[in-house]
Formats: sequence, structure tokens, C-alpha cells
Amino acid sequence: MKTLRLSALDAETPFIAAELIRRGELVAIPTETVYGLGANGLDETAVAKIFEAKGRPQDNPLILHICGSEQMALFCHDIPEIAYTLAETFWPGPLTMVLPARDCVPRRTTGGLSTVAVRCPDNAVTREIIRLAGVPIAAPSANLSGKPSTTTAEHVLHDHDGKIAAVVDGGACRVGVESTIVDLTEDRPRLLRPGGITPEQLTAVLGDLVIDKAVTAQIDKDAVVKAPGMKYRHYAPAEPVTIVSGSREKAAAYIRRHFTPGDRVLCFEEELPLYAGCNPLAYGREADVNTLSAGLFSALRELDDPKIHQVYARCPVGGGVAYAVQNRLKKAAAFHIVDAEAEV
Repeated sequence: MKTLRLSALDAETPFIAAELIRRGELVAIPTETVYGLGANGLDETAVAKIFEAKGRPQDNPLILHICGSEQMALFCHDIPEIAYTLAETFWPGPLTMVLPARDCVPRRTTGGLSTVAVRCPDNAVTREIIRLAGVPIAAPSANLSGKPSTTTAEHVLHDHDGKIAAVVDGGACRVGVESTIVDLTEDRPRLLRPGGITPEQLTAVLGDLVIDKAVTAQIDKDAVVKAPGMKYRHYAPAEPVTIVSGSREKAAAYIRRHFTPGDRVLCFEEELPLYAGCNPLAYGREADVNTLSAGLFSALRELDDPKIHQVYARCPVGGGVAYAVQNRLKKAAAFHIVDAEAEV
């Protein structure tokens, strides 16, 4: 199969991509978060191709991408009024809501669950593809399962060239980490995955928000999960990753003591001088967490090299978007964190 590279700037691209989706093909689509590996979310055969292409576990649910809140009732039922309030506040944008699924949504799409995750992406070309296709597009991140997510068309082609019908090249993703996921099917709203919409923003609208254990710790491999990215090791390069917390100086001292040839350091731009001779890679500025969010997965993909023995990573602290960056890095590290302040 030859994978078409379609420009988001070409007026014909939405029509070509939509026709491929209707025919049951896989098309990688750009969003503000990451590139998604898209298929007709109502077609079990097409959805099965996503799992096959990614090597994705069958119990890992997919997200349905829709054009707007007016489409929620087509695929969900018993929708609480707060879901429409959240959509009015944050859509189009990096927020996914988990709601009860209608029977038209295949269980293969929902990971065998009676709930479905839905969102409206903040990318005009992708929304037009959804509209022209006439079906919701199921689209997990377009990386091989467990590997760092795709934030450029080049990343997608690296993983899937010749294996999918097309990729729509919309340039680099602005947010750079997957969408925030909130579950609205329980008595209290529950954050299942942090992202570009922060817990603080959600709480301002919801008034209440439970943080799921999967956000802050590794959960059991047999656990039933309602959203992508909760259970399995995700976002990880080939080699082990260790997060080193603490002050700049103590973290650098710890890493230098343990650094061996073949290791790499993932750090903030402001810290690069501290790691001279340690082959450091900066993924953004600590003073501007949005640059860390946008640059994280590109950096992790650069570090996905079997010749590297170990990655020592520096992680931002605090809330807001930093909370999402922490979540992704901790999952990439399988929650292996060393406190340099406690090291003698």
C-alpha cells in the first residue's frame, strides 16, 4: 500500500480523506493535541484495523471525534446537562468526555464497555473531514502502541508508512499531549487523564472533580478502564526512563554521579549548561510549560533509540498544563522517580 501524504492546505484534502474513511480505510488526522489514527468509528471492521496497525490491546477504548455538541446525542444517551456546559466552554478543544454509549457504537470502539469517549477537535480541516464523512472518526494517537505519540506527519509516516491509506499533514500539533478526559457517568466527575484543559479549568465549571488513581500511579494490568492511556505503559522510548526530581543543582549532581556512556539527559532549556558533556536534549523551557507540552513527544521519539542505555528526565512541577506533562513523563518512566534532594 502507498500511503498518501495530503496537505491540510489543499482544498481537495477533506474530500479525499472523507472518502477513504467512508471506504473503511485508515487515515491519520491532525488535531491540536496529537495526530490520530482515524477510521469510521461505527464500522467494526475499520476499527479493527486501528488495533492491528497500532498493536493496541483490545480492551483499550478509543475516542470518537465529532463535529460538535449537537452530535453527542447521536452516539450517547442520558447526557447530563453539565456535558453541554463543558462543550460550550471548551469545544472545539482538547477535552474528551466519557458518556453512556448508544447501541450504534460498536463495543470494539468502546473497548467492550457500555460507555464511549467523545470530543470535538480544535482543527478545522479534521472537523470538515468528519462532516464530509458523515460518521464519527475513532482516532487514538497515531503511534505504535506504547511508544511516544505522534505530533507531526513525519512521526506518523515513521510508524505507518505503507500500512495506512493516508496522512493529512497539518504541521506540528499546538498542544502536543493528548486531550484531557473526564468521566461524567458517575455521581462525581472524575479526571481520567490530564491534558490541555487543566484540572483547575474543569473545577471552575464543574465545582467538583475526583482525580482517578491512574493519573498519579500505575494501576493493575487487570483493571477495567474507561479511557485510553490509563492502564498500559505509554509514551515510552525503548530504553528505561528515570525521572529525577529536586532542585536543578542537586538533580544535576545526581545525574552526573550515575551517568554512563550511552545514557541521555532530557531536561529544560534553562538547564542545558548543567549537563555539558552528558548529551542533553531540551524539550522546552521550564518558564513556559506550553513549550514543554508541545515538545515532549518529539523529544521522546528522538530518544527512542536502542543504542541508548538509560534516559534521565527532568519533569515540571505544579498544576495547569504542567500536570499533563508530569502524567505523560511518569507513564513513560513507569512511575520510576528518584528524589535528588533525598540522595546523599
